[in-house]
Amino acid sequence: MAQVPQTFFDALAVRTWCGLALESLGRAREEIDAINVYPVADGDTGTNLYLTVESAVAAVEAVFTAYDVGRPTLADAVRAMAHGALIGARGNSGTILAQLLRGMAQVLATDGETAHTDGPGLRLALRHAADSARQAVAHPVEGTVLTVASAAADAAGGAEGDDCGAVARAAYEGARAALAATPGQLAVLERAGVVDAGGRGLVAVLGALVETFTGETVAAVSGVHARVEGAPHSAAAAGDGAPLGAAEECADVLQAGGPAFEVIYLLEADDAAVARLRERLDTLGDSLVVVGGDGLWNVHVHVDDAGAAVEAGVEAGRPYRIRITHFGAGDVHTTGGERPARERAQRAVVAVVPGEGLAGLYTEAGATTVLARPGEPPASGELVEAVRRAHAREVVLLPNDAELRHTAAAAAEQVRTEGIRVALIPTRSAVQGIAALAVHEPERRFDEDVVSMTSAAGATRYAEVAVAERQSWTMAGICQAGDVLGLIDGDVAVIGSDVTATAETVLDRMLSAGGELVTLVLGDEAPEAIAEHLEARVRESYLAVDTVVYRGGRQGALLLIGVE
Repeated sequence: MAQVPQTFFDALAVRTWCGLALESLGRAREEIDAINVYPVADGDTGTNLYLTVESAVAAVEAVFTAYDVGRPTLADAVRAMAHGALIGARGNSGTILAQLLRGMAQVLATDGETAHTDGPGLRLALRHAADSARQAVAHPVEGTVLTVASAAADAAGGAEGDDCGAVARAAYEGARAALAATPGQLAVLERAGVVDAGGRGLVAVLGALVETFTGETVAAVSGVHARVEGAPHSAAAAGDGAPLGAAEECADVLQAGGPAFEVIYLLEADDAAVARLRERLDTLGDSLVVVGGDGLWNVHVHVDDAGAAVEAGVEAGRPYRIRITHFGAGDVHTTGGERPARERAQRAVVAVVPGEGLAGLYTEAGATTVLARPGEPPASGELVEAVRRAHAREVVLLPNDAELRHTAAAAAEQVRTEGIRVALIPTRSAVQGIAALAVHEPERRFDEDVVSMTSAAGATRYAEVAVAERQSWTMAGICQAGDVLGLIDGDVAVIGSDVTATAETVLDRMLSAGGELVTLVLGDEAPEAIAEHLEARVRESYLAVDTVVYRGGRQGALLLIGVE
């Protein structure tokens, strides 16, 4: 974490702000979840905001890591922040927060060579952020995060002094005052005795901005302050300090018959197609928010027909990272009553997978999956969310990537504090995960099952065939951009010019040490005949060795190979 205070709004200040905002949301997450009643009382606003900012933090850190000498410009940092938030945005409030950050970035990155900006620049950024977020929502509602963002921008515009600290503090105080007034603007909040959850999250983010420029921690907006004093169901009236879930306290507040599904996806499309998409989705449901630009968008909507919402995205462009959440029969949103508790399963497997094809394979085998796209590794919060979604007392976690080991360990540590027993098996490839999943037996004792799965994964050598993106030194020599690389157990072992020939050489080297089963996972861009060629090679040259082939989809590597 960079030192505070920061004098100017430069790349280091962006990095500091993002880190402090993530810490602040981490502390407030459960409280914000508990007061979440609008637009859906599903108790996840704090978690969604945390995951959105976590993605922004990862993107900013990646930009700093890419600079061996010097540091990124302000434009580099804010663009990374905005892009990270966009691709990682979760839920209604997370999607709006992503647009707020994008709106700021559009102002702060106008002059790509500027090293920093000052108070007036921050004022302009906050104003544009609030305006662009409001424009992204199909039907803006007062008493929400939009109101809080506008109040912050108004207050920043009237701040005394031109230093960033004064502007940030004015924005924070304006947002905090607006947050306290939200129950008077939205009846559902007043009846539940809470302030707007998304607005509460934005206040936390702005508090981190104040700390970035002043070094001072702002006064906490605690659960007691977040609830409306005097409301019949407030935490104070409950007689103890434990915050009760507002969604559980206001079963009679929400209207029955709301949409049954939340649909979120990233979309590659041009502006004209997105304009048509907005009109189409607006007829299908509510809570429509479309954020982004420059060809990449994040789409969020609540609908009854999830398929139609996805099909509309297909007509507009290329939707991906599609997430559909069923509010469910008995959900407070769809029935106006309290959601019945779902009994926990005894054991579940949660796995990170690199492509849609493997996601389907793992799901068929009973695993809960987290999709990792090339260049977009999941954050720890996404793994935590997946473990919670698995809803089991015991969970086996398969990261399937050596670089995700620490991320997975952090996720495991967090969910253990929630009473979930988690075992992390350090799988370094999806083919090791397949081997582990093949011997998974939920009826066994947990420790025995983990030992068996760990043993199967460890006995599986793994390789991949990919194309070099740039010139680089490797264990096998110097490769050029466009060369075909064969990596065995994570190291480049073969450099070639032909995908099939390189794959055959890799397979021969792996089988020279023995093996009984070869697993091939084909990416979308792998040559059509490669599987048939490699199967024939194994059949003709290696007795008693079987081969299985799976389609991995857009998995990054052309081919994954496993040998057991």
